[in-house]
Amino acid sequence: MENQEQVQAPEQGPAVPPQPELTVNDLAGLRSIIDVAVRRGTFGASEMLSIGTVFDKLDKFLNAVNPPTESK
Repeated sequence: MENQEQVQAPEQGPAVPPQPELTVNDLAGLRSIIDVAVRRGTFGASEMLSIGTVFDKLDKFLNAVNPPTESK
């Protein structure tokens, strides 16, 4: 009988699923989408309060993270 080498793959831990990713640029895109949708009349009058509240919170957050530059 011949000597046979057994090659084993290195042991790996359990597969880690990819983590959700959401960036400030994604949030800025959402702000733009909400703005365009409102201007185009996508939402009904009864939805405007909740849409406006979310938009204001998103806008304040984005301005705190990345303040707009003032043009002189």
